[in-house]
Amino acid sequence: MSKQQYDEIGEAYEGFKSLPLEHYALVPGFLAMVGDVRGRSVLDLACGTGFYSREFKRRGATEVLGIDISGEMIAVAEELERREPLGVRYEVGDVSELRLVQRRFDIATGVQLLNYAQDVAAMEQMCRNVHRSLAPGGEFFALNQSPDYRFDGPSMGKYGFLCEPTGEEAETGPRVRVTALLDPPVEFVTTRPRREVYEQCLRAAGFSEVTWVPLEVSEAGVRKFGTDFWADFVANPPMEMLRCRA
Repeated sequence: MSKQQYDEIGEAYEGFKSLPLEHYALVPGFLAMVGDVRGRSVLDLACGTGFYSREFKRRGATEVLGIDISGEMIAVAEELERREPLGVRYEVGDVSELRLVQRRFDIATGVQLLNYAQDVAAMEQMCRNVHRSLAPGGEFFALNQSPDYRFDGPSMGKYGFLCEPTGEEAETGPRVRVTALLDPPVEFVTTRPRREVYEQCLRAAGFSEVTWVPLEVSEAGVRKFGTDFWADFVANPPMEMLRCRA
């Protein structure tokens, strides 16, 4: 999504977390993959309105810095910090031109970050900037469009999102229109990079142990909706996670 797309969404972005896919798969899955953050510093890239930044601080991270390209998103995050002070810092920044941080972080996260790279060179530059922001041995966790998602499969509408090809092709993969079924709906355009693009860019930037992690529905989601409800998601998950080490 462009900076303009995100500026126009602003506070509505917080509502994403109430949709079934986010609430019962993406959020618990991503937090579980990142794991224990107690005593560790976290750099939350493409932080949006700071949902994960706040959660990492609540879970015991010593320092959390959230960076997003959208000034409107950061304004919402800072307002939420004023309402409930947790000690999270935010700043506006573009990961492809990320400033040198004063001290390196133990953990970096990027939810819907790398898929916004305009081309392979831009993604590789993003990965290099993340790598140099991490302490040696630090970990980078990402949540992205799944490279294997089949557009001709059953609709993801019942989970709160629609995911459709635009018919355009970027260097990294097909362009995708994602609609969050809020009231009113929120639509944005991104790219679904190919698996080898992610892997090549991360390795070129110096990351090792590049591992794909599948998303699973939480026990709470199964209890609330039943196994059958989630069958289409399990058969054709629209999102997938990545972890790697600096």
